[in-house]
Amino acid sequence: MTLINPWINFNGNAEEALNFYKSVFGGEFINTVRTKDTNKIMYIALPVGKNTLMANDVPESMGRVNENENRSKIYISAESREEADKLFNGLSAGGNIEGPMGDSPWGTYFGTFRDKFGIEWIVDFDPKA
Repeated sequence: MTLINPWINFNGNAEEALNFYKSVFGGEFINTVRTKDTNKIMYIALPVGKNTLMANDVPESMGRVNENENRSKIYISAESREEADKLFNGLSAGGNIEGPMGDSPWGTYFGTFRDKFGIEWIVDFDPKA
């Protein structure tokens, strides 16, 4: 099956953000490539299950990324309510909870937040899946 892997652009704090995500998901970085002139992140990848979370720092010459206007969300399908709570609580630390974890009208256990780096996440557990 085809996998969908999120790639996030950051304004110079990609390494800090991916280290934070690593502290929640676990694992080790597959690869980290830095720019020669500024030592910023050109590419960093963290395996998460069968997927990979990737990121980079946007070069200043390309302008700043406005994370607070990014309406894309990273969607996580947890394997249990406990895992959903762990991921939600870990990733939302220092961020802004938009919708706390709870039972949704469509029958899943669901929550949304913007993490401390401005990235929006959805955590969901479907007991019927």
